[in-house]
Amino acid sequence: MTGVNMTEEQTPPKIEFPCDYRISVMGVRDESFHEFVLEVIGRHDPEHNGEYSLRDSRNGTFVAVVVTITATGPEQLKALDIELKKDTRVRMVL
Repeated sequence: MTGVNMTEEQTPPKIEFPCDYRISVMGVRDESFHEFVLEVIGRHDPEHNGEYSLRDSRNGTFVAVVVTITATGPEQLKALDIELKKDTRVRMVL
């Protein structure tokens, strides 16, 4: 019987920069949440076209703002993650 050896370390896939990179920012639903997310995105990707989509949670309390940025490197992604998570409305960044 063949199977996956669970003791082997798996290497995450390498990202080749620059690339399109999808980000979902989940947070408390309010009128200005998506504007906040787009403002932060614009600071880290000045060429972002402003396009986004929204997905409501089942009960409507939370919303996911989904954007695709041009990722230039891991430093940019880390800085973006840190800045987004400083806002108390943000619950998760994927």
